[in-house]
Amino acid sequence: MLGHTYEGQDCSLARALEIVGERWTLLIIRSALLGTKRFDAFLENLEIARNVLTKRLTRLVEHGLMERVPYQDRPVRHEYRLTASGRDLTRTVIALTQWGDRNLPQELDPPRRADHIGCDGTVHIELRCSGCGRAVHDEEVVVRRIR
Repeated sequence: MLGHTYEGQDCSLARALEIVGERWTLLIIRSALLGTKRFDAFLENLEIARNVLTKRLTRLVEHGLMERVPYQDRPVRHEYRLTASGRDLTRTVIALTQWGDRNLPQELDPPRRADHIGCDGTVHIELRCSGCGRAVHDEEVVVRRIR
C-alpha cells in the first residue's frame, strides 16, 4: 500500500488508490451500483468477512463515497448509499469490468453488463479528445507530466 504522505507521488492516481485501491473496495462499490444498501446484503453478495466489510464501509463513509443512513429505529439499523462522489466511480467500475471481459475472458458470456436506462442500449467507456471531439484509441494516447 502506498504511504499516506505521497512523498515523491505527485499523482492523482496514487491518491485515488489510497481510497479505492484495496481489492474489496471496488467490489463494494460495484454491489452498491447494483442496488445493495444493507450490511447483511453486502456480506451475502460478496462473501466478505464481517470485520473487513466494516472497515471498508467505514473508510468509504469517512472519504465521502458513501453515506450511512438510518432505515429503522428499533433497533437502529443503517444502510449505505452512494454519494455523488461514489457514483462518480461508475465509469471506473465499468472500465475495469470491460477490460476484464476483453482480457480475462471466461467460457460463458460476462455475468454483468452496463445498460442505458433510457433505451436499454449497452454502455461502453471510450476516450474522447477535448480538442477535436473525436473518439481516441488507446494507442493514440500519451500520458505526460505537466508539472
